[in-house]
Amino acid sequence: MKKLGLVYVLLIGLFLIYVLNYKLHPDPADPWETAGLRGNIEDKYVMVTFQSGIDYWKSVLKGFEDAAEELNVSVEYHGSTQHNASEQMTVLEQTIAKKPAGIAISAVNSKLLTATINKAVESGIPVVLFDSGAPDSKAYSFLGTDNFNAGAEAARKMAELTGGKGSVAIITTPDQHNHQERTDGFSHTIRSEFPEMKLVSVKDGHGDQVASRQAAEELLSQYPKLEGIFATESNGGIGVAEAVQAQQGSGSTLQIISFDTDKGTLDLVKEGRIAATMAQGTWNMGYWSLTELFHLHRDLQEDPDTYEGSKPLPVPDKVDTGIDVVTRANVDNYYAK
Repeated sequence: MKKLGLVYVLLIGLFLIYVLNYKLHPDPADPWETAGLRGNIEDKYVMVTFQSGIDYWKSVLKGFEDAAEELNVSVEYHGSTQHNASEQMTVLEQTIAKKPAGIAISAVNSKLLTATINKAVESGIPVVLFDSGAPDSKAYSFLGTDNFNAGAEAARKMAELTGGKGSVAIITTPDQHNHQERTDGFSHTIRSEFPEMKLVSVKDGHGDQVASRQAAEELLSQYPKLEGIFATESNGGIGVAEAVQAQQGSGSTLQIISFDTDKGTLDLVKEGRIAATMAQGTWNMGYWSLTELFHLHRDLQEDPDTYEGSKPLPVPDKVDTGIDVVTRANVDNYYAK
């Protein structure tokens, strides 16, 4: 028995030595036991959007906040109240003046915002773009939907709904880069894959429900046999649905494809007034934007002279955050829980 007791004492001693050694020397292969993926709560990262009150940004911001919690950093959210490049430029200038650890921005106008984005990068603030890019800027990365492909998928869904025949139209926001890519993807796919379909018109809905309704009313008057309308954003889709309801009633066979998964759009899909909407990976945009900014901030702090204007290695130029087609059959899966 004495020998057995001695063995127990020896085993307990060895276990205590192991635990003490682990605490003093954590496994370097475990990133969560090192400082590598833990930041300073004093480091503040800022998200800048436009039309800041809309539901669309909620999931993006949630991803941004979730990443911040994991990385132990602080975040703020600012944006222009309207779909207005000058207002967003002012918000971005104010953000730059506060010298945050990094900025994630969705650019309302790719051309007009480029110079201000470059100003931030040149002052040593890492910038990544999400949702709507500015490809000529010095931002380190773009995280968002492959919008050309999303437009192509919308065209294929439209062809499925119309039997691959008839006239269709687009209501978009031409000065916003992501919407132009969706328009290009849709129109290219109609022309190249569906010879019995014709794109008869592309109208500017200004990213606004009322303006999109007016544009749709003009289309319905000009093309009474129109088979479908693709709206490249959610306000446009709701406006189109209102115009169709007012002019053609609930028995209309015109097919509407919209974008995004705000409650208003999902309700119209559920009612059958919008045939389909394209769901973006919005949480991914926010989460990975903050993650990239965190790495960029740390790398630039450690060796700011290494890059000399070139892009640091830890982040890719583009990250595709994915797309899904939402219809009446699966719409319940996309309501906010």
